[in-house]
Amino acid sequence: MKEQLARNISRYRKERGLTQEELARTLGLSFQAISKWENAQTMPELSLLPELSKSLNVSVDKLLGYVSQDNPISIYEEEYKVPKYYWGVEPNRACYQVLQLMPPTKHLKLLDIGCGEGKDSVFFARNGYDVTAFDIADAGIEKTKKLADKVGVHVNVFKADILDFRLDSHFDILFSSGVLNYINPDYRDEIFSNYKQFTNPNGLHIFNVFVTKPFIAPPPEKESNSYKWHSGELLSHYHDWLIRDSSEVVFDCNSSGIPHKHAMTKIIAQKIPF
Repeated sequence: MKEQLARNISRYRKERGLTQEELARTLGLSFQAISKWENAQTMPELSLLPELSKSLNVSVDKLLGYVSQDNPISIYEEEYKVPKYYWGVEPNRACYQVLQLMPPTKHLKLLDIGCGEGKDSVFFARNGYDVTAFDIADAGIEKTKKLADKVGVHVNVFKADILDFRLDSHFDILFSSGVLNYINPDYRDEIFSNYKQFTNPNGLHIFNVFVTKPFIAPPPEKESNSYKWHSGELLSHYHDWLIRDSSEVVFDCNSSGIPHKHAMTKIIAQKIPF
């Protein structure tokens, strides 16, 4: 709780464009007090939480790391409520590369970051991986559970915001497709450092992100909480890992009903023990 609150105070203060001194003045405190909060040395008094949340323009629940169950954040929340699976049920092609590179010949823990409606999570569970998954959309979580039940496998799925969630236990494989664009650039170093720290030796990260290109128009979906990545940026987080794949493709998409194109970078990186 203390570390989560510390991260959130720092995050929301920066998003509001406030310095530690400015926030301290608003609360009638010293900037050292704010610094201690953000370094998890101390925690704010309970009586300060309402004023702190007001100053940072977030609810007390969100400040404490609880994702609202009532206010949808993802634009796909409504799309996922229909019986049909928005993204289909066929697994991402990268899933097969996971099977090739690290087959489940022993107990392997896999985390699907931003699982959507669960097609990849369920695929991994069907093939023998111990799968944990999370997403921000309640409807996506429910459809993940239904799909897992339908095929008779278990996926430990829960609701979390990718910006707030941090690992505190180790995994062998981290997988994410089309979700890392929701990570604000200010937090990428911290989040990827956390992901790498809690990956077992010889573990894999299999990620892809949409990248901007001057010759490709912006996608028709208007997502205010999606951030740009550039070619090579994802790779830069893995200079100390073995790179198994680092490729980029341009492809056609019709997910919104409007034909458009995307450019996407993929990375498969392995944590080699020193």
